[in-house]
Amino acid sequence: MCGICGVAFNSSQKADSHLLQRMCRTIVHRGPDDEGIFVDGRAGIGMRRLSIIDLQTGQQPQFNETGDFAIVFNGEIYNFQELRRTLQQKGHTFCTNSDTETILHAYEEYGEKCLQYLNGMFGFAIYDKQSGSFFLARDRIGIKPLYYYFDEKIFAFGSEIKPILEVEGTDRTVDTEALNLFLTFEYIPAPRSIFKFIRKVPPGHYLIYRPHQIEVKKYWDVELDGPKYRNEEEYAEELRGLLQDSVRLRLISDVPLGAFLSGGIDSSTVVALMAQVMDRPVKTFSIGFEDQSYNELNYARLIAKRFQTEHTEFIIRPDAIELVEKLVYHLDEPLGDFSIFPTYLVSKMARDHVTVILSGDGGDELFGGYETYIADRLVRKYGIAGQVFRRKTVQKLVLALPPQKQKKGLINKLRRFAEGMQYPEDLQHVRWMIFLSDPDRMRLFSDDLKAELNGTVPYQFIREYFNRAHARLDLLNQQNFVDLKTYLVDDILVKVDRMSMATSLEARVPFLDHRVVQKAFEIPGDWKIRGKDTKYILKKAMRDLLPREILYRDKQGFSIPIKNWIREELREMMLDVLNERKLAQQGYFNPAYVNRLIEEHLSGKENHSHRLWALMMFELWCEKFLSNGKVPT
Repeated sequence: MCGICGVAFNSSQKADSHLLQRMCRTIVHRGPDDEGIFVDGRAGIGMRRLSIIDLQTGQQPQFNETGDFAIVFNGEIYNFQELRRTLQQKGHTFCTNSDTETILHAYEEYGEKCLQYLNGMFGFAIYDKQSGSFFLARDRIGIKPLYYYFDEKIFAFGSEIKPILEVEGTDRTVDTEALNLFLTFEYIPAPRSIFKFIRKVPPGHYLIYRPHQIEVKKYWDVELDGPKYRNEEEYAEELRGLLQDSVRLRLISDVPLGAFLSGGIDSSTVVALMAQVMDRPVKTFSIGFEDQSYNELNYARLIAKRFQTEHTEFIIRPDAIELVEKLVYHLDEPLGDFSIFPTYLVSKMARDHVTVILSGDGGDELFGGYETYIADRLVRKYGIAGQVFRRKTVQKLVLALPPQKQKKGLINKLRRFAEGMQYPEDLQHVRWMIFLSDPDRMRLFSDDLKAELNGTVPYQFIREYFNRAHARLDLLNQQNFVDLKTYLVDDILVKVDRMSMATSLEARVPFLDHRVVQKAFEIPGDWKIRGKDTKYILKKAMRDLLPREILYRDKQGFSIPIKNWIREELREMMLDVLNERKLAQQGYFNPAYVNRLIEEHLSGKENHSHRLWALMMFELWCEKFLSNGKVPT
């Protein structure tokens, strides 16, 4: 696992080692063990290494036999040993035992098609000395990040945005459409970033740079052939076998490894399958809260005891707010997901014991684990419920109920259901994943920002994914596909990558092996959700390993009591960050409306935690990444 970066100038300007060193310095946390730089005229590449495989000879950049190609690589290729043997039979000579060199020789042998042979998570760049071109690629699902910048003078790339910003002359103009998307969904969907001229290589794509031009192409996507009907037992058996093999592959490591354990079915599945394969106890790590409505430690302890793991846990307290500015720095761009706190802290705790962690991320999106799927099914099955909640009078009555302090509860669920029913029907389950309505947008945004956006609809990317899946998948699989392409990659995986790498911990995701992902979309939606029973087929696959208390417990979600913290421990920070003078000077938002949100939240009349936290994250980001905290004009 590493952090990578590089630059090429489209003019006579030369790259230099000092620039590459500065770029690498911004991502030391991704690779504290080693640094490597290569400069060749107008181009240069660099990397920071976290040593996982081939500790002695795995330094980067690495070169092919003739020295024509150089590679920097972030990630892991789990099938590299098998691929290496194939390449050796074809005459390739290896100097190391690393997966990095395997990618390089595969590129020599297969060209761009080498990506079809890789099973792993990756973002890498191969530099061709003779042509001065770059070949960049990102893994199929988007587990590892890869950003790039391109204009008439500069091409630059990095595992994070920070190294790109080290290149003098890069344009830091904020993308106001990205800001609109962020405040609506709490994340910024690919290929956009918060900067107008910095983009993400989308999952399953590669980029070719030649002087003065770039080309981005897709090399993989889920095959939308729809369910292949056989029988539940056969599917469950195949799924179990694929998950077992995925876990086995992700145990390849020359350093200690363990697993995050929340006590939910996904992380419990990973731990159970690890315990079957490993010849020593699994090291597990959990985090809990003093507020018992948010605490799931009892379930994690149940799994730890059942599989006799070496278990470590930590209670998160509100003093974690001291981390806010540090986490904003590591995120690189605004992200509204509250669970950055527990994700960072459990990563920090785990890093004291291991260097590699396995997580259960992806199970909800692949097998129908979210309450939003149930909400949409409820509306479709019982149309009268939708009709009732669409009435303005009913919405006003429900939303007039004061929010409850605990995590969930009937009133909180009714309020959230009513909020979701305000959005267009064609957004399906995504209606309950939106946090800024059109009327609120008009009240929040300044006249200048509204004029710049000129009526831009923030839902278009969601509709495009639904349209792609509409004719070929059943309803639930359409929704899974949308979440795979949006919320999973640009929220969940961003959070896990940035927070784990902030502590120099490598996170691996067995559920997102591309073979498991493809199999998930061959399973009928009715086998994923049966009545109100979510993840039905996954539970069937794991029923002999996991206890009923885990299989059939209510989903809680990995969250924190941020709505309460904002009223208490985070109050002063919020008032400072969102003060009227700063907002007026910046010119994006209506200070009077923001003040109204603050007053209603502090009084307990409303729960505006999502909106307020997103605004705080954006303002803190501006202070970190823009000159004097001001948006350039």
